[in-house]
Amino acid sequence: MLKQIIKNRRSIFPNQFSGKAVSKEEIKTLLEAANWAPTHRKTQPWRFKVFREDSLSILAEFIEKAYTATTPEHQFSAFKLKKTLEKVTTSAAVIVICMQRDPKESVPEWEEVAATAMAVQNLWLMTGELGLGGYWSSPGYRTAMHTELKLNTGEECLGFFYLGAYEEEPLAGERDAIEDKTVWF
Repeated sequence: MLKQIIKNRRSIFPNQFSGKAVSKEEIKTLLEAANWAPTHRKTQPWRFKVFREDSLSILAEFIEKAYTATTPEHQFSAFKLKKTLEKVTTSAAVIVICMQRDPKESVPEWEEVAATAMAVQNLWLMTGELGLGGYWSSPGYRTAMHTELKLNTGEECLGFFYLGAYEEEPLAGERDAIEDKTVWF
């Protein structure tokens, strides 16, 4: 059963969402699953900021400001910005994924990033279990949103998890054989 849940986890993009609402209780279930990720020295570095319903327009404003401020004029794309904002507005919720660095620096920073990624994996697996869809995006402008997201000292935004209802059967995934990625000693 667990093996099938892991194998069936897929990125489901906002243009695939059904438009059906995702309840606050469902989001709490996802976050509770995330909270049980492994964490070295129990630093529990994962932090989440949830935007849903009317607050999605606030996040869209933050993103527009950050994208505009960080994108050089010769690379700025009104089309890309429009598509980015559509991802927000067509999602039932967007969960901002953050990592709070242990102030004592008792573990290497990469371990806290890894723990946060494991929390997101738990969230993602539960998303599929609830019949929802989502995906994690880490655009470069996310680092320019510190003030808007009210991040604490030592807290870093690692990306956005776009969440929505998904009513189709996910396509089967593909992986290269594990034997091609393993060396036995």
